[in-house]
Amino acid sequence: MRSIGVPELLVILAIAALLFGGRKIPELAKGLGEGIRNFKNALKSEEKPEEKKQA
Repeated sequence: MRSIGVPELLVILAIAALLFGGRKIPELAKGLGEGIRNFKNALKSEEKPEEKKQA
């Protein structure tokens, strides 16, 4: 499978601008970034299970 090139990226951005408008795009990007960050944090926490300290 080939990667997305510049022309394809421009088409995707143009369609997003038409669908959501200029004001909604930063909000959507912020939400997407937070979702990706939470997903990565969840994966990291599964890789390193916390050791329980015995009292």
